[in-house]
Amino acid sequence: MSVPQGHTLPKEERLCGKTTVSALISDGKWGTTAHLRYCWAAGRDSGVNRLMVAVPKKFFKRAVKRNLLKRRLREAYRLQKELLPGPGTDLMLSYSHAEVAGFTTLYAEVTEVLTRISRHPSFAGPAVPSSGTDAPSAV
Repeated sequence: MSVPQGHTLPKEERLCGKTTVSALISDGKWGTTAHLRYCWAAGRDSGVNRLMVAVPKKFFKRAVKRNLLKRRLREAYRLQKELLPGPGTDLMLSYSHAEVAGFTTLYAEVTEVLTRISRHPSFAGPAVPSSGTDAPSAV
């Protein structure tokens, strides 16, 4: 069974390292959904979008459940990472709910996170100069 080229998560797309993670947490923008807290920063010097997933021990003492949730979050991101605009965006997803959510729930929430980030004004294209008229152009 072959995997489409765009649906992979290679090592260079994983966010790791103490300095990069602390820079993301201190400089990034934060948001929440029902089960997730996320932090992201655009315009990083890396040529790819990078992801970090965290499931705190505070909510799940057993590593089995933490690993299950991390696998589900990485898979949900991997299947729709093309929603994230342009290279150079760092993203951290942190699970923040006391019960284990199903894959479809997490998939929908990751979709929501990625669309929120892609709609942010920092990803807006360059301003188009006006032609001097205030009337909208007919398309």
